[in-house]
Amino acid sequence: MGRWEPNACGRLEQAALELYGERGFDGTTVAEIAGRAGLTERTFFRHFADKREVLFAGSAMLHDLLTIAVADAPATAAPLEATAAALEAAGAVFAGRHDHSRRRQAVIDANAELRERELIKLATLAGALAGALRRRGVPDPAAALAAEAGIAVFKVAFERWLGDGSRDLPHHIRESLDELRAVTAAR
Repeated sequence: MGRWEPNACGRLEQAALELYGERGFDGTTVAEIAGRAGLTERTFFRHFADKREVLFAGSAMLHDLLTIAVADAPATAAPLEATAAALEAAGAVFAGRHDHSRRRQAVIDANAELRERELIKLATLAGALAGALRRRGVPDPAAALAAEAGIAVFKVAFERWLGDGSRDLPHHIRESLDELRAVTAAR
């Protein structure tokens, strides 16, 4: 097996998505993923705790990216504007990953356990955003509201982007933020 070949993590991720698409999440084993990637199970477990984590491995990076972007937003930025800056920074990470993201989401949508895990991930990201806003001096409930609204915007934008690969995710984030502003301004 080509254990020494580069990009073991990416190869495992690709193999997992292919197998999940062919056999379903529950019908795929770690051994099959490792075999398809030309690696060993031991190598798989060096990169992922279990086969679910192949789909959620980027969560820590998104967490860090969001909190850093909130911290780096101009001091004069309102809570929702700091959140918007963070969402756009996170959206840029998905450039060139439309097909991968569509395939990943299809696997998640087909499995209740994975949908639950996705909701937990989104709640964790909302908590991280709220914490970053609090560190900027934004009091509650404004910090929690801006963070939760931001994650709702991200979720809607992400779904739109999956259905429309002609525009990038940051475009859909800006569009969804504009719609949120319009909804909250309406009387």
